[in-house]
Amino acid sequence: MVLERRALLTGAGLAWLLSLGPACAQRLTASEVVFASAYKDRQGAHGIAFLDQDGAMVARHLLPDRGHGFASHPQAGWLVAFARRPGNFAVALDRNNTREPVVFHTPADRHFYGHGAFSADGRLLYAAENAFGTGDGVLGIYDVTNGFARIAEFPSHGVGPHEILLMPDAKTLCVANGGIRTHPDSGRQKLNLPTMTSSMAFIDLESGSLRSSHSLPDTLRRLSLRHMAADAHGQVWIGGQYEGDAMDLPPVLARLNPDAGLHAVDLPDDVRVEFGMYVGAVAASNDGNLLAITSPKSGRLMTLDAQSGKVLASIERPGVCGVQASASGFISSTETGEFARQKHDLLWDNHIATV
Repeated sequence: MVLERRALLTGAGLAWLLSLGPACAQRLTASEVVFASAYKDRQGAHGIAFLDQDGAMVARHLLPDRGHGFASHPQAGWLVAFARRPGNFAVALDRNNTREPVVFHTPADRHFYGHGAFSADGRLLYAAENAFGTGDGVLGIYDVTNGFARIAEFPSHGVGPHEILLMPDAKTLCVANGGIRTHPDSGRQKLNLPTMTSSMAFIDLESGSLRSSHSLPDTLRRLSLRHMAADAHGQVWIGGQYEGDAMDLPPVLARLNPDAGLHAVDLPDDVRVEFGMYVGAVAASNDGNLLAITSPKSGRLMTLDAQSGKVLASIERPGVCGVQASASGFISSTETGEFARQKHDLLWDNHIATV
């Protein structure tokens, strides 16, 4: 899993702003926003692609193995791509191309879960990790100003931490603890399904202390809460991946209100069937009033009203998973190569970041 820095530098041309062809440079200049997504190409190589608002390719960078999610910070100027579980590498790219990329790793007894979040000032990066010797979830803390050196960790207050959000107060992290124990020696095998318990934790950014923890009823203990987005009303919407009986019809979405707690969203039965008990990604619109959730298992993309939870649309899009806010609402990507309005000869991974 370790990527030598010289291999990265000779991989895909990291001075990408300087090496863009005229057409790509023009697209970059004209685009209001640039998106990033991890991919696998037809030869099996992994990387990160940068695309404009219409889904046209701007640049690509190699990764040593499969990437998953991202952390981005506008002031710090870094975009960090994390390895998919149980990978232990992350790559930080300077969005302004004034600094060399930084490749950093977890300690030997930790691995990434594919997601992270910056502090409000951009000086620290918090990453979801597995202390696989004990099975406990931890948040690794990396010093952005010192080459992303790992300086500390604190508990995620659960098992299998996945996506992390910095809350609007800039003092609290919201962590989705998926509840599933894994170990690198067992690959991606899920080791504790009969006893798994997923939870949502609000954690103090400074001390690592638990401010509050929220779980769904015991009847939904097999719903692994993974991916989430915050809306304009201070609520967090979380997509679940159900690990129970295939004949069940569980909810696939939950809503966490800091005052009212965590509750499953009562979606119509036909929507539950469409989503196949699996949500792959969640995104909020730029104004925070709309939500989009996807299911690559059943190939569905659904939009909801964030105030009422009402389903506004549910469309079929085979292999869809990545989704992100755009000027026109949302863009999405598929495992078969579609990104926004464009078709690429790449297999897109699960998530899209705004760069």
